[in-house]
Amino acid sequence: MTAWLITNGFLHTHKFSEINVWLVEAAKKAGIELIIKTNGEVLVHLDSDNTMEYKEVDTEKPDFVLFWDKDVRLAEYLELKGLPVFNSSRSIAVCDDKSLTHLYLQQSGIKMPKTILAPMTFSNIGYTNMEFLEQVIEELSFPMVVKECFGSFGQQVYMVHNKNELEEKVKEVQPKSMLFQEFIETSKGKDIRLQVVGEQVVASMYRYSDTDDFRANITNGGKMRPYEPTKEQIDLAVRCCKILGLDFAGVDILFGDKNEPIVCEVNSNAHFKNIYDCTGVNVADYIMEHILKKLDSTLTLTDRKS
Repeated sequence: MTAWLITNGFLHTHKFSEINVWLVEAAKKAGIELIIKTNGEVLVHLDSDNTMEYKEVDTEKPDFVLFWDKDVRLAEYLELKGLPVFNSSRSIAVCDDKSLTHLYLQQSGIKMPKTILAPMTFSNIGYTNMEFLEQVIEELSFPMVVKECFGSFGQQVYMVHNKNELEEKVKEVQPKSMLFQEFIETSKGKDIRLQVVGEQVVASMYRYSDTDDFRANITNGGKMRPYEPTKEQIDLAVRCCKILGLDFAGVDILFGDKNEPIVCEVNSNAHFKNIYDCTGVNVADYIMEHILKKLDSTLTLTDRKS
């Protein structure tokens, strides 16, 4: 069995290349030849020819695609060509955009921080007035969290403490999409990451900051330790993945004022090196096992119908 691992052709840091190696090694153990292809190699060709022809890429179709990037147009194109893609283009797109993630989860009754989406504006205009912020302040009060809708590793997440700081941050971030969120004081500088594969949580860790940073991301200097999640936390993480159509994901959960779980974010292609260092669990092995089982069940169902 052969498969493609689609990665971003313009990210060359050790953090990303290390994950690629882990996935290739896990695939090899599962009897899969996982070939790394970048989105710079596998270009989307739009013409009337229905064959898969990419410059400098083999024309033979892989058995599946493990899509470790956010180039959703490419992911959808591969799906339209009949290839099984994990995670799906729709799931990646929804998780990549925090506003869409919250929209979908809110519709299904998932407990999240109160969230208000900033109105869309145009790149050459920005916000010509800030009147809409009065609604935001009235509903969320201070301190509040401002998040860019597209961002990773907690690096596009900001805390503001008053109206002036809020207006300055909005001016700084515009015209990019953003949202405003209530600050969960009881979870300041701490959260849990649950790694979901299929319908099970395969690993989890508690992340915390020993500084005054309200974020717990390891990339921002946070610490970590193994964590035994409650059934409520497990069920919540798995349910989020089902709602968003994810085969695997990292689900970040906050602690409410009664210690109830509150969903912070869902990451469709979460890095799992930290959780391995923390727990010793190789998430890549579970991902390969899940994909093989899903492909096998799909083939079995097709055989029954034929």
